[in-house]
Formats: sequence, C-alpha cells, structure tokens
Amino acid sequence: MLRDTLLIILYAAVGAAAAGLLGTAALRLLRDRSVTLSLAVVAGVTVAAMLAGTMLVCWAMLLSDHDLWVVTMVCLISAIVSLLVAFVLGRSVVQGSRALAAATRALGDDGTFTPPPSAPTAELAALTRELTETSAKLAASRERERALEESRRELVAWISHDLRTPLAGLQAMTEALEDGMVSDPSVYHARIRAEVERLGEMVSDLFELSRIQAGVLALNTARMSVYDLVGDAIAGAGALARERGVRLVGDGVEPVPVEVDGREMSRVLANLLVNAIHRTPADGTVAVSARREEDSVVVSVTDECGGIAPEDLPRVFDTGWRGTDARTPPAGAGLGLAIVRGIVEAHQGDAAVCNVPGGCRFDIRLPAAA
Repeated sequence: MLRDTLLIILYAAVGAAAAGLLGTAALRLLRDRSVTLSLAVVAGVTVAAMLAGTMLVCWAMLLSDHDLWVVTMVCLISAIVSLLVAFVLGRSVVQGSRALAAATRALGDDGTFTPPPSAPTAELAALTRELTETSAKLAASRERERALEESRRELVAWISHDLRTPLAGLQAMTEALEDGMVSDPSVYHARIRAEVERLGEMVSDLFELSRIQAGVLALNTARMSVYDLVGDAIAGAGALARERGVRLVGDGVEPVPVEVDGREMSRVLANLLVNAIHRTPADGTVAVSARREEDSVVVSVTDECGGIAPEDLPRVFDTGWRGTDARTPPAGAGLGLAIVRGIVEAHQGDAAVCNVPGGCRFDIRLPAAA
C-alpha cells in the first residue's frame, strides 16, 4: 500500500512538474503581453498539471479507458471554468490599470489627478492612494513655488524702488556739491552718509537672506540665557524707541537657557523690535516676554500697530513682503522678517504672528537647552 502511494505521488509530481516548466516558459515568452493572457496561462497550467499527473497515474495503474475518459472530461470542464474566471479577472485588472494610467497621464499633463472610482486589486488600490498623496504634495509644491515666485517679483520691484530713490538723492546732492550751489556742505555730507549707511544695511540684509536661502548659514551655538539676549536687544533698540516716543517693556522675561548663536539671535530680536517700534505710534508700548513651554522657549514681541489684515497674516514672513503702509522709507526692503524666520528655522525653531487687541504679537519658538 505504501509502495502504491509513493508511486502515485511520484507520477503526479512528474506530470505537474512538466506542466509547470512549460507554463513558466510560456509566461517568460508572454511577459510583455496583457495580464489577462498571463492569468489564462496560470489557470491552464493548474489544470494541465492536474491532468498530466492524473493521466500518468492512470497509465501506471492500468485503469480502464472509460475511467481515463471520465477523468479527462472532468479536467477539461475544470479548465474551461478556470480560463473563464481568469479572463474575467484579467479583464478587470486591465481596465483598472488603464483607468489608473489615464489618471496618471492627466497628472503629468495638467497637474491634476482624479483617482479611478474603484480598483480591482489591493495593489492597484494602494498605488492609487500613493498617486493621490503624490498629487497633493505636487499641488502644495506648485503653490509654494508660485508664492515664492510672486514674492521674488515683489522683492525685485521694491528693491528697485528703494535703490532708485536714495541713488537719485545721492546723485542730486553730489551734483549740487560739485556745482558749488550748497552754502553748508556739511549738511549734504551728513545726508549722503545716512543714505550710504541705509544702502549698506540693505545690501547686508540681501547677503544674509541669500545665505539663509542657500542653506549655508553657519551657526556658532552656545548656551546662554534668554534674559541676557532680550536685555541686550532692548538696550540696543532703546535709542530708536526714545526717538519715536515708544515705551519698551521687558518685565515678562524668564531667565531660561537656550542653545543658540548669540550674534544671529540678537539680529532676530533687533529686527523684531525695530519693526515693532516703527509700527507703534508715539506713546505706544512694545512689550517683550520670554517663557518656557515644555521643551521650548517662546520669545514674544507685542506691539500696538493696530493689527494686520487677516489675509496678510500668512505672508508676513515672506521675502519682500511689506504692508501697504510700509512701502515708503524708512521701512526697508521687506527682508527683516524673512531673515527672522530663516535664522529661527536654522535653529530648529519656528516663527509665527497673530493679532492681539490693539496690535499684533510675534512669537519665536526655540528648543530649550538641556
């Protein structure tokens, strides 16, 4: 009995192996054809393997012709049913693939991706989800690129205006000095010096911003107290505040430690304070605070500018952006807040702005020192 069982297994294995080898060869020849044909080959190989093994076993066992005919008919019917099922599945997969290909082609042509209503297999469904996510990322990237290009155009326009104005004034003053039409040259010398300093600050801001955007801003970080940073920034901006009649308040500053580049972070605070002082009317107040929130240190600068239009809030830190009331000197080139965001992000932090009663608040969030 054991011998017969082993013989049946042997003959069945030989027949199935022969059918499998033929099927593998057929699949290699048809690898560039439709998946429907490949599924039909797989179904045919399955039935052929069963039929070959059965016929070899029947031949070895010397079964009657009637029994062999019965087995053959059963295998033939099974083959027909298997081929029909493979055809239906293959056609469904092909249609799903074509629909996905058409949607992907639209993504390449006009940037829009409309996923097919359904996917015949889990793999195609997963691919559809991946393409949908990729389409969303591409749309967000295009939107960022559009906003960046718009800000660059605005920056070029504003920089051109801000350069043209002092250059025209410098030319007029130098011509007046050359013609001897000035009774007190020292007045013009002072004005020329002031304009040159302003142009130098603008060029410095452009250079700093170019380093930030190129990712080559080198930071020399050290552990220091926010209290000292804010105190130095308030002292540096005190003269401008007194000149414009603005009160500087720094009572809400906690002595929490941070790991930052002192020079760059001083520039951040100076930009924020100067911006707040320029926007705050006389007899107004600019308040500075610093506090620890979990693993972060938040430095806030609050002014009394009257608030920023809600539609402008997302653009405040864009390169070259300035409010409509800031397009005349001495507002600068609209680079200060872009530099603030770039330096803060280089420290693995983030910058944000929100409206508060009577003005707005700029928040700088930095990682707290261990």
